[in-house]
Amino acid sequence: MPFSGDLALMLQQLILTIPAILLAITFHEVAHGWTADKLGDPTARLAGRLTLNPLAHLDPIGALMLIVAKFGWAKPVPVNPYNLRHPLRDMVWVAAAGPTANFLLAALSLLAFRWSAALDLPFVTVPFRELCRWSYVINLNLAAFNLIPIPPLDGSQILKGFLPRAALHSYERFEPYGFIVLVLFLMSGVSGAVLGPLVGILSFGLRLLMAPLL
Repeated sequence: MPFSGDLALMLQQLILTIPAILLAITFHEVAHGWTADKLGDPTARLAGRLTLNPLAHLDPIGALMLIVAKFGWAKPVPVNPYNLRHPLRDMVWVAAAGPTANFLLAALSLLAFRWSAALDLPFVTVPFRELCRWSYVINLNLAAFNLIPIPPLDGSQILKGFLPRAALHSYERFEPYGFIVLVLFLMSGVSGAVLGPLVGILSFGLRLLMAPLL
């Protein structure tokens, strides 16, 4: 009997997290592509990646990581920095657009969670509020994970925009090894020690900004 209860709980969680995950990764990638397009690079638009169809952005392993660990990744939108009007500076905006989209989705999820509490429709309100809760958690974790300055995460492109020229050249030589460092970062357990406080800071800042609306 306990197994049946645990299985039912896992299935319920899966049903509620999948829509939240698809929404999070879709808006994250579209935000990258849309920002690049506005700054002069149409690569994502021409590749059909400025779409809200989540299947166009889904990376199976990254989505599985979001389900299991609450952080993960999508299939990156193609961006050609040489098409941008100011490549180094504009890539900061392009990179920051993804985590920003997740931060805004987390804010909307928090508002929906709080405001839906007044609805007297238990069979609708309870699963909806649980979906909002998962959307809040997943979007904050996705934003935090992508802000880490390890290539190929968004944080690495953001960092490059602020580095002095000498440090930038050294960092660019490190970039080809970024994925190996990222795997070690995830497997070593250090990721939890970094992500936990970062998510906490984002959550605190978000609740502080939205306090008048909550």
